[in-house]
Amino acid sequence: MSPDTPPARRIHVVAGVLVGPDGRVLIAERPPGRHLAGGWEFPGGKLEPGEERLAGLGRELAEELGIVLLAAEELLRHDIPYPDRIILLDTWRVTRWRGEPRGLEGQALKWVAPAQLPAERILEGNRPIVEALLGQGPGGPGRSASSK
Repeated sequence: MSPDTPPARRIHVVAGVLVGPDGRVLIAERPPGRHLAGGWEFPGGKLEPGEERLAGLGRELAEELGIVLLAAEELLRHDIPYPDRIILLDTWRVTRWRGEPRGLEGQALKWVAPAQLPAERILEGNRPIVEALLGQGPGGPGRSASSK
């Protein structure tokens, strides 16, 4: 980066890994017309200015899936660099919620066993989450993550 290049814009995003009673997790397909359309990801979105992380996750899950967040624990935080911005992806394991998840923004949803996630078209930025769920990275089984 040259001295004249402005620093990349940093965007804080929260994502939820909903874990069903059978251990499967919910993924959502990015709808047509959106950046990275057709790829699969964990539901979530941008934090509002001054919004607490867990409150933002609850708001995003209500807006995208029509559910009420009841319990979540921090799973993983990592940066996703793009040429014009850096996404800080703050991921939470969601263990309790009220309501039945529905794709309220036109996105397809599906429940997948964690071991099957590598076979899905998961967005590159969400791959560290898959690794954590499979115990191959930070925040995986047996590892604790702080919830600041």
